[in-house]
Amino acid sequence: MNITIYSTPTCPYCKLAKEYLKEKKIDFKDIDVSADSVAANEMVKKSGQMGVPVIDIGGQIIVGWNKTALEEALKMKAAV
Repeated sequence: MNITIYSTPTCPYCKLAKEYLKEKKIDFKDIDVSADSVAANEMVKKSGQMGVPVIDIGGQIIVGWNKTALEEALKMKAAV
């Protein structure tokens, strides 16, 4: 399963999302959009949002820290 989190170092919700995935022992790629303008543009194209976190789970986009949406997306991708 391909999971990418677009985040910034100062974002508390980004930290929550990453801690949640680490607790579940789920690998993910963390991209710091404050240091990577190309990735920041990619994030905006995918989500239509400037805010972080933006979580890409195999093409399904979740904007912000939404534990319920995150759990549902992970269950759906695991079932595939």
